[in-house]
Amino acid sequence: MSKDYFITTAIDYPNGLPHIGHAYEKILADVIARYRRLNGQRVYFLTGVDQHGQKMQQTAEAEGVNVATLAKRNTKKFLSLWDTLGVHYDGWAETTADDHKHCVQAILRDLHDKGQLYKKTTTLSYSVRQEQYLTDKDRTSEGNFGPEWGEVVKLEEENWWFKLSEHAAWLKGAVESDTFKILPAFRKSEVTNAIERAADTDLCISRPKARLHWGIEIPFDTDFVTYVWFDALINYISFAGYRKAGGSTLPDFDQLWPADAHVIGKDILVPAHSIYWPCMLHAMGFADDQMPTLLVHGWWNSKSQSGEEEKMSKSLGNVVDPAELAQKFGVDALRYYLVRDITTGKDSAFDLSRLIMLFNTELANDLGNLLNRSLTLTKRGALRVTDYDDGQTQALRESLAESVAAYQTAMEHDEVSVALGAINSHVVHCNGFLERNKPWNLAKDESQADRLAAALYHICESCTHLAILLGPVLPTAAEKILAQLRFTPESPVLLADLQWGLLQDGHETGKPKPVFPRIEIPQD
Repeated sequence: MSKDYFITTAIDYPNGLPHIGHAYEKILADVIARYRRLNGQRVYFLTGVDQHGQKMQQTAEAEGVNVATLAKRNTKKFLSLWDTLGVHYDGWAETTADDHKHCVQAILRDLHDKGQLYKKTTTLSYSVRQEQYLTDKDRTSEGNFGPEWGEVVKLEEENWWFKLSEHAAWLKGAVESDTFKILPAFRKSEVTNAIERAADTDLCISRPKARLHWGIEIPFDTDFVTYVWFDALINYISFAGYRKAGGSTLPDFDQLWPADAHVIGKDILVPAHSIYWPCMLHAMGFADDQMPTLLVHGWWNSKSQSGEEEKMSKSLGNVVDPAELAQKFGVDALRYYLVRDITTGKDSAFDLSRLIMLFNTELANDLGNLLNRSLTLTKRGALRVTDYDDGQTQALRESLAESVAAYQTAMEHDEVSVALGAINSHVVHCNGFLERNKPWNLAKDESQADRLAAALYHICESCTHLAILLGPVLPTAAEKILAQLRFTPESPVLLADLQWGLLQDGHETGKPKPVFPRIEIPQD
């Protein structure tokens, strides 16, 4: 049996509210997972939350609540948003779960037994924000630590360290040969440069309980807990069934691993996911062909009053709340915009006017108008298949075939915005077809009955294909379109089934209802 398509996202840190970046990553992964199912693949989609760490403990202490209570409370906000946005995952990871703790401690014991861990006392600079020790290589050319590290303090501590440097040479070869694949390819240079820094740097993988109690205990030295990044990264295999305990309900690890798409933001590419994680796997004994594929997405930035792009941050007051957007403009508008107006892997500036414009233009005006006119013209009558072909109907079929091919090629490369452009291309062709043939006039001339029948069949058949292609991005809207077309096959239609003739001779369509009502902004 072939392995399942395994897609996983970075797990979110629930020390605050989910933001637009969280929403984009989960929607992107959800779209990819749904597309893979449409393509006939078995899919397992894993996501979740990373609940340990110093920042969680500090926030709980500041609020006067138990840290476990804080983690559960904030986790509910993420769960609620994913449900609202239609993000349907198969596996949910919470790093406080017993299954995860069992796996992390088993890995720590193995690495200790292999001599991959050692204990030493150091005096180093420490980033409170990133919960990470820093070296002089992290300083700017002026000799300072950049603002990305936040507050930096000096700490003298005894801790456990992982021999990361022993795996740097292997990692460099794995990245250069694409054994450890990083997509898009232009992100590889960042990793290659970072590997040079890892060649003589090991990773501190513990924190003393005297300073941090909120973490997974080191099994062979109970005065320490596991470093949050070491703990969190293991979720990708622990919740996929790696080293699971007897009686666990977790999936079959061999059926899932390696991850086909490890969806992460560019901010956590280096060092966590491209340096720590593959070296950890290599030290555990994972072979070269068991390395995951990283799919790295860019940031959603904000536009300043001067029109310049700037990073979203609470301090600047430009953070976009996805829950608020979904409530005000609808889930379809938000899902469509977030994967339509960004090139996978690159940054984009969030622009509310473009969210409204894309929804009103491509969905309400183009696709919505096409569906409404198609169903209104059929008047719930029976469609008739004819041999009539004046060249225009053939051109329409060719346009659909080209759009389906372009859509599939784009989705295979996770280029969702390009795939949606391919859909819209055929929608525009169909609306042009209606304008050229004017079936509302053909209906007045009995001698044009075959031409009318061919025109009506072709636009309804096209709407059926378009709805199926749109399904991974807008599953609820796609279902509404297919319901109005009264296309209800006994089993789900797969991409391979998209052959001309889904609607049979004599098929009756339903009554049109607005699927994409225009977004109207009150004028002052």
